[in-house]
Amino acid sequence: MMDSDDPLADVFVANVMTEPVETIDPEASAATAAERLIESDIGSILAGAESLPPDGILTESDFVRLAAEGRDPTATTVEECMSSPVITVRPSDSIGEAAGTMADRNVKKLPVAEPQTDGLVGIVTTTDVARYVPIHEFHPEETE
Repeated sequence: MMDSDDPLADVFVANVMTEPVETIDPEASAATAAERLIESDIGSILAGAESLPPDGILTESDFVRLAAEGRDPTATTVEECMSSPVITVRPSDSIGEAAGTMADRNVKKLPVAEPQTDGLVGIVTTTDVARYVPIHEFHPEETE
């Protein structure tokens, strides 16, 4: 749990997450997934998200790796290039807890899972968390 003096302990994942989460069939092509990311102006898409946990997540980093390896996105399935296993957080987790999970697991995006409904309700990113970092506490000169 987070320290009660931590300002990130008072803001919850449910308050900052993006919803709904975008999903795709793991057998779809990476090219189709890329089109969906561009159309929706998002940075990730979840695969096999009919139940928890999802099969995987496909992010911009996975596309960079795909390109670096010289693989054809029209001939590569989402399943072949997605990251797995997927690490999730709960809507009731603080963004401080989410930030800690991101740092510990070296990920930038965390799907938000609602255990009571066994479903995905959103996604929280490092950008979402960064909006709540109290810069003035680390750099007081920025607020003067």
